[in-house]
Amino acid sequence: MIYFVEDDNSIRKLVLYSLTSAGLEAEGFARPSAFWAALDRRGPEVVLLDIMLPEEDGISILKKLREDRRTRSVQVILLTAKGSEYDKVVGLDAGADDYVSKPFGMMELMARVRSALRRAGDRTPAPSRGVLTMGPLTVDPARHVVQAGACGVTLTLKEFQLLVLLLEHPGAVFTRDQLLSTIWGYDFDGASRTVDVHIRTLRQKLGEAGNLIQTVRGMGYKIEETP
Repeated sequence: MIYFVEDDNSIRKLVLYSLTSAGLEAEGFARPSAFWAALDRRGPEVVLLDIMLPEEDGISILKKLREDRRTRSVQVILLTAKGSEYDKVVGLDAGADDYVSKPFGMMELMARVRSALRRAGDRTPAPSRGVLTMGPLTVDPARHVVQAGACGVTLTLKEFQLLVLLLEHPGAVFTRDQLLSTIWGYDFDGASRTVDVHIRTLRQKLGEAGNLIQTVRGMGYKIEETP
């Protein structure tokens, strides 16, 4: 089930039509209150969430979803204003799995939704991995604990997955497309901006340890201690 919270009737109807025409089960809500009522009846696998809403903004809804153990693992895709990097960063920090900028193409949105559904349906336990260290950075994948020097660091799921992937392959350069495919499960033209925003917020949260994540011009990113 896909829930779509969007107060613009034309956008909501178009997206719901596209989803149901593709054989996906979807329900739309113009107001957050209707969404919360539906959530009590049935939990979705994916939530498409507009940020600007009446009654309650999308970021507030996202935070509540992440605080509730029943909806903590639900895939959430934010719909943000085109060019509003602030909304994207705030949304990712609050726990969004992905974002799509308005105005968006239906092909792109459908690709993001299908990817989110695949992630929601993957219940295979991750293999046990040992503690990863580099310089002042220590990451325990099993306990989902990140330590930068003496400070604990709180990361979103995607930020954490990015960091673990890089640490498991020190010195290896990952292109944006490789990171999109590995972490998000899709490869779509123009989506590499998602990787850049996550890397930027990850560096900021790690403080000085964020300097370990290096940009390789014209290629992508790697993590490596500098001499």
